[in-house]
Formats: sequence, C-alpha cells, structure tokens
Amino acid sequence: MVSSPSAAVPRRPLTITPASVIVVCVVALVCIGLAVLFSASSPIKGGPYAYLYKQFIFLALAIGAGWLVAIADLEQLRKFAWVAAAITLVALVFVLIPGIGIKVNGGRRWLGYGGMRLQVSEFAKLAMVFSLAHYLALNQSKLHDFWRGFVKPAAWVGLFAVLVLVEPDFGAAFLIGSIGVLMLFLAGARLKFLLPSIGLALGAFVLLIVNNPVRLQRVLSFLEPEANRQGTGYQPWQALLAFAAGGVDGVGLGNGRQQNAFLPEAHTDYIFAILGEELGLIFTLLVVALFVTIFVAGLMHVRRAPNLFQFLLVTGSLLLICLQAIINLGVVTSLLPSKGMALPFISAGGSNLLLMGLLVGIIINTARTWERPKPLVRRRSLTEVVA
Repeated sequence: MVSSPSAAVPRRPLTITPASVIVVCVVALVCIGLAVLFSASSPIKGGPYAYLYKQFIFLALAIGAGWLVAIADLEQLRKFAWVAAAITLVALVFVLIPGIGIKVNGGRRWLGYGGMRLQVSEFAKLAMVFSLAHYLALNQSKLHDFWRGFVKPAAWVGLFAVLVLVEPDFGAAFLIGSIGVLMLFLAGARLKFLLPSIGLALGAFVLLIVNNPVRLQRVLSFLEPEANRQGTGYQPWQALLAFAAGGVDGVGLGNGRQQNAFLPEAHTDYIFAILGEELGLIFTLLVVALFVTIFVAGLMHVRRAPNLFQFLLVTGSLLLICLQAIINLGVVTSLLPSKGMALPFISAGGSNLLLMGLLVGIIINTARTWERPKPLVRRRSLTEVVA
C-alpha cells in the first residue's frame, strides 16, 4: 500500500538559536560595511574598487577560516593551544625587529611582503583567549590558589599585552588586558587578588601615557576637542562634523564629503563617521543595535556551555567582538580618547576581518556541538566572590 503524502515524516520546525541570530547580524554588518567602504575609499589612490576587491579577498579568506573552525573539534584543538600561543609570541617579537617588522605611521605592527601583510596583534588577541581558556579549564580546582590561580595566568596575559604595547599599540594592549582580567574573574579568580592588580596595571598604563607626548596630547585633545580641532583633535572633530552633516536621513551613499581629504583614515578607523554622514542616524543606530544584539545573543548562547574551557573561549570571542566595537564607536563619537582600532566587520582591514571570521567560526562550532542546555558550574555566593 502506497503511503499518502500526508503520512510522510513531518519536518522539524525551524528554530531560531542565539548563534543563528549572531550570524544574521554579522552578515548585515558585512553588507553595510562593503557599501560604505566603496564610498569611503573612492578618493584614495587606486580608487574604491582596489579596496573593495581586497576586502572581498579577505572576506573570502575569513569565511573559509571560519568554516574550518566551525567544523573542527575544539577539544582536539586544545592540544595545540600552547603551540599556537608560542608561534604568536614569536611573531610579536619578530614584528619589533627592524627590517622584519613593517612600520606604518610610527607603529611596527605588521609582518608580510609587498602589499600583503598581516597585523600580528589581531591574532595575538585570539591566541591569548584560546590559551588562557585552556589553562584556566585545566586548573579549575586551583583557581583560588594565589600562584596557579592568579600569578601565572595574569603574567601570561601581561606577556601578550606588553609585547603589543611596545609596538606601540596602546588600544590593543588595553583590550587584551581587559579581556584577560574578565576571563580570570569569570573562571573564579579571587577579587582580593584581581582588584589590586587592576589598580596597579591602570596606574602603570596612565604613567606610560603621561610620558608619551603623542598619547598624552590625544587625551588632552579629547578633553578639549574644539580647542584642538586643528591639531591632534582634527580627526575626532571632523567625525563630529560628519555626524552633524548626516542628520537623521544622511546625505546619501556616495554624496559625503568627509572622505575627500577632510577625514584621514576614513575607510578604516573612522568609517563609522562616513556611515553617519551618508546614511544618517537611522543606520548608525542600526549598527549599534546589531552589535548589542550580538552581545545579548552571545550571553544567551554561553549559558549552554558544557565545560569551563568552551564557556571561556566563547565568552572571550564575544568580548573581542563587542569590546572592540565599543572602543571604536566611542572614539569616533568622541566619547573616548582617539585610538586607532577597526570597527568589526565594517572597517577595511584584512587582519581584523580574518580574526572576526575565526571568532564567528568558534560560535558556530559551539552552536553545532552544544546539543542541549547543561549546567556549567554552580554559581558562587557573594561570600565566595569576595573571599
């Protein structure tokens, strides 16, 4: 007897997961970025297509790298955590060697040849997160110990941060240190160890800025933007003018004038200002909403983590995306002192786009392997946190 179509096996209903929401938001950000990049890079030597082609090439590489990570076994990859970290640390040292590291605008941050180069500090961020998550998971029962639960992992984070700092890249070093401290706290390190070290690190960071004339002037320009609009505050001031010119609806894609020799680095660090000028308040709020959605969906996703390693790895990846976005948006809108940092998925830059592809691949991987909610660890009481 032939079965009727109605007797066929019913299809499983389509479910919307936090990871799928993140992927949709990432696709939207990439599409917005490509459109604005085409406009922002039009006055640059080589024309807009040169930067657009390069961005498409790195986008394809990022998708490929993300796919490889998405289908990999994260628990097997843990075996290579220290190898990956060691290779990255060696690369960070090579960057500092004249003749090997490529110096651009006063910073020695790249390795490569000719037009192809990679910013090593971008991959150092992921290497630090991956290796730290591995270490903290291995020593989960000893995280209240001063030496193994605080000194050794804090020194490991500090090693990455210091090597990036001397490039110099103050923003990336601050990002690495901040994420490292947050991962230590989430893993269970004691606040009585963390808080004094945070205070000392911030004090040392401020001291370095005070003794660095360029960074100090940027901070002073941030405090008085209008008074320094013709000097070190020129970029932030021009960015504010771009937002003012764009208004609610924007002047139209391709009709902005800030990228025409007014706003330096319009296609990279300050691309959000071009977006505000040409597409207006509506699209700037849309971009902010997309990043907020990624963060909220990420928080919902990590609640299903089956073990501490994967919890910390995904949390660190989420923080790398969202904290970097917060810093970039804060700088461009003059809420933070000027610091060159790409806007994830939108700014031109192959190294950062590759990093973002790897981070999204990690999230997709865990969405595929975390089958059902499992308790991670029991919640600590307030007494345990303070102790």
